[in-house]
Amino acid sequence: MPDTPNMDGWQCPTPPAAPEQVLLGHGSGGRLSAALLRNLFIPAFRDLGLNAEEDQASLSLPCAEPNSLRLALTTDSYVVRPIFFPGGDIGRLAVNGTINDLAVGGARPIALAAAFILEEGLALSDLQRVVASMRDACKQAGINLVTGDTKVVDRGKGDQLYITTTGFGIAPPGVSLSVRNPRPGDRVLVSGTIGDHGIAIMSVREGIEFETVLESDTAPLYDLVVAMLEACPTLRWMRDPTRGGLSSALNELATTAHVGVQLTEAALPIRTEVQAACEMLGLDPLYVANEGKLVAVAPADDAGRLLAAMRGHPLGRKAALVGEVVADHAGVVTLRSLIGGERVVPMLAGEQLPRIC
Repeated sequence: MPDTPNMDGWQCPTPPAAPEQVLLGHGSGGRLSAALLRNLFIPAFRDLGLNAEEDQASLSLPCAEPNSLRLALTTDSYVVRPIFFPGGDIGRLAVNGTINDLAVGGARPIALAAAFILEEGLALSDLQRVVASMRDACKQAGINLVTGDTKVVDRGKGDQLYITTTGFGIAPPGVSLSVRNPRPGDRVLVSGTIGDHGIAIMSVREGIEFETVLESDTAPLYDLVVAMLEACPTLRWMRDPTRGGLSSALNELATTAHVGVQLTEAALPIRTEVQAACEMLGLDPLYVANEGKLVAVAPADDAGRLLAAMRGHPLGRKAALVGEVVADHAGVVTLRSLIGGERVVPMLAGEQLPRIC
C-alpha cells in the first residue's frame, strides 16, 4: 500500500478569528469579506443609507415638476500620502472632494458611492479611523453613502489605501454654470487662502514645523455656493482648484473659453506659513492643491456683491477679488507682480506635489 502523501503544505491556513490587519482574504468575496462589510462598513454607514447589502442602490429623487430637475454625477479617486494629515485624512478628503465637484456646478449633493482599495497589512484600526471620518463628513454635509465596494491588493502594491467615490446630486432649474460662460471684463474671485492643503501635507512629509498649526482646508463647499448663487444669480463659472492649484483651474478656463486671465499678485490671499514653506521648498503657491476653496468668475457689476456674500460665510471670510478676464492673450493666464512686471502662469507640466489628493 503506497505511503499517504504529506498534505500539510497544501492546506490553506485558517485566518485568525479577529485579525488586526487587512488580509488578502478580505478581498476574496468570502467570509472575511463579509465580516469586513458587516462588522465595519455597515455599522458605520447604516444610518446614512448603507443597509441593503446589494451591489447597487436605487435612489428616490425629490418630487418635482417634470423636467425641472437634473441629476448631477461625478467620480474621483484619492491617493494621499500620508493617509492622515493635519486637518483631515483620506476619508474626509474623499467625501468633501466629491461633494465640492458637484457643488461648484451648482448641484445639491445627495448621495455617495465609495470603493476602497486596501493594501494587505493596513491596520484595521487605521481603516476604522478613515471610515469613521467619512461617516462624520457625510453627516456634516447632510448626504448619504449608499453603496460601495472593497478590494485588497498585495502588500507593497497599494500604499495603504485608495478610495474612489462617485457623487450624485440635483442641479436646480435656472442654474447654468459653465467654463464657456466667462467674458472679457468679468472678475475672478477666490474663496480664501490658497495652497493650505498641499503645504499641510508637505509639512508632514518633510518635517516642517510652523509657529502655528497649518491644517488642510478640506471642507464641504455647498452651503457657500448656495450663498453665492443667492447673492449673484449671474455667476458665470466655479471650480475647486485641487490638483494643479489655482493656475491649472484658470488655465483650463482660458483655454476652453478662448479668453485671457490676468491675476494680481498683491491680491492673492496666501498665508505667511504657506508662502514661507513654498519659498523653502521651491514651490509656487499658484500650483499647490486646495481642498476647501473655490475660484469663481462673475460679471464686473456683480463682483462686489458676490465678494460680500462670500465673506459673510464662514468658509469665505478670506475671499478676495484676484483678477479679471481679458480679451488679450486668449488661452493664457498672466500675473501682474508686486513690482509691476507681468509673467505668464502656464499650466503645470508635471506634478509639483505627488500623491496629494
